[in-house]
Amino acid sequence: MKTIAIVGLGLIGGSMAVDLRRRGYAGEIIGVENERLNAEAALKIGLADRIAGQAEAFSKADVIILAIPVGAAAKILPEALDAAAGSGKLVIDVCSVKEAMCQAAKGHPGRANYVATHPMAGTEYSGPWAAMPGLFDGRACIFCDSEESSAEALKEAETLYGVLNMRISYMQSKAHDTHVAYVSHISHITSFALALTVLDKEKDEKHIFDLASGGFSSTVRLAKSNADMWVPILSLNRDNVLHVTDTYIEKMKQFRDAVAAGDEARIRELIEEANKIKRIIR
Repeated sequence: MKTIAIVGLGLIGGSMAVDLRRRGYAGEIIGVENERLNAEAALKIGLADRIAGQAEAFSKADVIILAIPVGAAAKILPEALDAAAGSGKLVIDVCSVKEAMCQAAKGHPGRANYVATHPMAGTEYSGPWAAMPGLFDGRACIFCDSEESSAEALKEAETLYGVLNMRISYMQSKAHDTHVAYVSHISHITSFALALTVLDKEKDEKHIFDLASGGFSSTVRLAKSNADMWVPILSLNRDNVLHVTDTYIEKMKQFRDAVAAGDEARIRELIEEANKIKRIIR
């Protein structure tokens, strides 16, 4: 069994800790957590065996998992690679933006020990209390720029995500960031914007609660996501996010123009065109 250092014991890091321990991959789990309340909660819940400083955790671990917002992860990745260089340690991150992470590792002597990963799983909740078993089961995990990783590091990363029951796909980091802008990042922007729209127009919160249907609740659910995580994601994936947002605004305008003109045929055409998404998502 492995000694694992997890930097950030929130939803993703904490959920990984739960299943890696339950399924026999992790022996000792060392948490690195700067927020005192989160550290205390992680210990109480049993996500980590102990909390340690970054340097100690990196030196003791066989596997280092960076499960913090991408801006912070990119800054400490070189320090994790310092600890891993010339050893058999594996370093992975779980961030939603991959090109920035791969750039942070580029040229480092420990680059071969690093596998840039993105487990495509999560909820709108955050913190150690959000950790849950089975979060990753059956979901996809993307490995990026794997040609830069050693065969040993890739094999260990594949083993780890196999324990989490994830399906692994391989992609270049630049392509990954483009695709996630469309399938993930725009969904959050849309949800944030919808929440702001409703809060601006519906001053009576009781009415929102009473009238909220399943459709509204599912669409606005992501608006509860943590700003500390999403600010750096949207900032570091700026160009892709801007492109997809402009496309979204264009599609919204098509609906607006059709409704303004009372053009029911055009409204139907747009809806039926959108229905084609059923071929991909059931």
